Amino acid sequence: MNKGGPIREWACTARTAINTGDLSRQPDRLILSGMIGSLRWWYEVLVRGLGGKACDPTSDVRCPDQNGRHCVVCELFGCTGWARKFRLMILDDGGRVIQDQIQANQAFILRFIPLRPIAPEEWCLLDATLRLIADYGAMGGKTVFKPSDEPKRENVLHHQDFGLIVVCKRPPGLNCTRERVETYVRDMQDSRWRKEFSESAFPWASLQNFWCVKGRYLARQDANTSSFNRIIGRHMRKNRGQQLFQNTGANRWLAGRQQESKKVFSFKHLEEGGRTFGFVKPGLVYFNEVKRRLRQAWNGFQDNEFLTGAQILNQLFQGDGGA
Repeated sequence: MNKGGPIREWACTARTAINTGDLSRQPDRLILSGMIGSLRWWYEVLVRGLGGKACDPTSDVRCPDQNGRHCVVCELFGCTGWARKFRLMILDDGGRVIQDQIQANQAFILRFIPLRPIAPEEWCLLDATLRLIADYGAMGGKTVFKPSDEPKRENVLHHQDFGLIVVCKRPPGLNCTRERVETYVRDMQDSRWRKEFSESAFPWASLQNFWCVKGRYLARQDANTSSFNRIIGRHMRKNRGQQLFQNTGANRWLAGRQQESKKVFSFKHLEEGGRTFGFVKPGLVYFNEVKRRLRQAWNGFQDNEFLTGAQILNQLFQGDGGA
């Protein structure tokens, strides 16, 4: 028995290469901090979606607060003065540490070694985070490239998919209900949790603002047509693709700016025919507006294809497939 409790492993397979990058932005190595950072970001999205609070570790809105308290996410992933509660090893199917980039169809194991006791609710949240990534999102530091349907363009680097995985085997004994994890993340009476949260750079990064469509993707069709650009509000012609069609707040936010991510992500190379997901921002962009744009991009698109984060939460915490 490990001193922090039992070691837990998730066996996975990469559907595409996973790009974690390094300091020189090269993709040929597996950077462990990149994987942990991606896991943490989706863990924050899940915690906020369940009604909890999470700091923004990329800004001044990070833990600890002036009283030395931290948020639910930092409890597991660490912050200044509070070390991460686990060590992550990424192994191949022979038990060897993976050092090179994980490639498409490669099996790998995420081994979490507790360094201090990890609460059952934290294990359940971590499990739900991995299933959220596998079934609805993507993993790694680079997932924002855009697909293309143009002839001879599919294999160009900036049109490739990255970060798609399958969780093949989960550890036993993850039996938390949604009610239990919601109570855990919302318990402001817990003396560990900080009580005040300033404005974050990512208030929209919550599962309550998340949406996903399976079986469809957005792409560039030719030099004058791009369903992806149509959704984010950019001009569809290639030579004007970096310009907004209309300079509205919604378009500026969805399209992002230099050094700022887009809020729509699309993947083509999936057996089910693609995956598209993104976020809305209450007060600026709502679900109905995103659906309106998707109907313009996809023939025959139906509202029941559009999954909201609230629906996904129900799927993550239901029956035997839940946490």
